[in-house]
Amino acid sequence: MARPRIESVGMTRFGKRDVSFLDLIAESFEDLCSRADFQGADAIFFGSMNPEAFCSDGNQAVAVSDRLGLTGLPSIRVETASSTGAAVIQEGARAIISGQYESVLCIAAEKMTHLETRKTTKILAEVIAPSERMYGATMPALAALITRRYMHEYGMTREALAKVAVKSHANGVLNPYAHFQKNIDEGKVLGSKVVSDPLTIYDCAPISDGACCAVLSSTRGPVRIIGAGQSTDTLAVADRQTLTSFSATRRAAARAFDAAGISPSDIDVAEVHDAFTSFEIIGTEDLGFFEPGQGWRAVECGATELNGELPVNPSGGLKARGHPVGASGLAQAIEIFLQLSGDADGRQIDARHGLAQSLGGLANNNFVTIMEAVD
Repeated sequence: MARPRIESVGMTRFGKRDVSFLDLIAESFEDLCSRADFQGADAIFFGSMNPEAFCSDGNQAVAVSDRLGLTGLPSIRVETASSTGAAVIQEGARAIISGQYESVLCIAAEKMTHLETRKTTKILAEVIAPSERMYGATMPALAALITRRYMHEYGMTREALAKVAVKSHANGVLNPYAHFQKNIDEGKVLGSKVVSDPLTIYDCAPISDGACCAVLSSTRGPVRIIGAGQSTDTLAVADRQTLTSFSATRRAAARAFDAAGISPSDIDVAEVHDAFTSFEIIGTEDLGFFEPGQGWRAVECGATELNGELPVNPSGGLKARGHPVGASGLAQAIEIFLQLSGDADGRQIDARHGLAQSLGGLANNNFVTIMEAVD
């Protein structure tokens, strides 16, 4: 079976951006073209979680092809909530594996910061089960419930959770595309405003604008996709068997590792979905890097830092790079591409295999993508 390659990538800086949704996409495409000669594509796979609500515009697959001067190409929109960017690259890869296309342009974007926080929170909450949303459940509230349960079962301390945010911000300082490029300490995290106990504002990824793109090819590129997996879970959190593990990640990871023919111990660098700091810890356990209940201890001993046993989120993660929801999954894959191709200036890790994991909704439409540097 052919393994698609990532030929080139482009990205905007994430953050509060005073440009339009389509202008963000054009900027990311311009960045791609400045890095490498764009030799065209056979189709466009575009992802955005909810441009209709955020920007009051629909039919964006056509709007994107038109804005980029690529009218005439097949263009299709992909959406799986906050894992949309990961879905885009996996769908693009499948199209190449099938033999339908030789090259595809994957694009993912979201424009969020122009709205009031209350409005944005409401839009994000629409992916939560109605049975839970009707009682006022929000993403931070459900994440806090999961975090509190993990702390109860495994003894994780609030200080250990704060170390995740400190690490992410330190990595973000080294990433010119990151929303936050400033160091913080544990005291800053622990003393910051509580969003939903025990989570403070520094435990939550920011509302961000951003766009990114990647060209996938059947024959060209320094990095290839060797494994991909996706799985779902119940819409309602209350219907799950456990709160301290996301079964959709475990199933997606098993499928990805089986396809790749490698194991978690072979991964040199990982981008793990950390919309909330506790989700990074749970993710590293679900991916098989650490045993259940040991992920927070790995953070405490520095195992997930840039110079650690398994660097996690060298980009700064969603926490510091930013979280324009529809774009984050593709941005994670792009960071792994940069690491494996030796282009992650200032935060470069010696890596041959990398993994990106993305959560959709409240961890119920999850993706794992495994990549390898081409010899």
